[in-house]
Amino acid sequence: MKRFIHVYVRHFILSIITLWYIHFYKMNIHKSVRISLKAKLDKTNPQGVHIGAGTYIAFGSVILTHDMCRDIHKDVRIGENCFIGGNSIIMPGVTLGNSCIVAAGAVVTKDVSSGTIVAGNPAVAIRTNIKTKALGILINE
Repeated sequence: MKRFIHVYVRHFILSIITLWYIHFYKMNIHKSVRISLKAKLDKTNPQGVHIGAGTYIAFGSVILTHDMCRDIHKDVRIGENCFIGGNSIIMPGVTLGNSCIVAAGAVVTKDVSSGTIVAGNPAVAIRTNIKTKALGILINE
């Protein structure tokens, strides 16, 4: 029972955070997205953040939509049912397809096609043709 209450309260808080990003910062985020309290979304260009349904963004992840050194403001698009691992970085202008998994600590500098797991710095594909369900949970076939 205690675990049930903990999970219920946590998901409620995460849904409130998502609604805050949607309504206050005007980010294009589906209501079913869960963003960790320690994740960072770029507030310099908040309208450049686009996240599809069922995606989970883990602790310490950073989604950038601007680069001050090069004076770039580009949209970041993350598809449906993706998982963005802890302490990963998504650079400006990157598009992730549906059902992608970004490994912990990865730095994504280029577009990622649907159904791909990427890892490393810079991130490279380590597995393709995967399927995920809500919150980017891998489906074993």
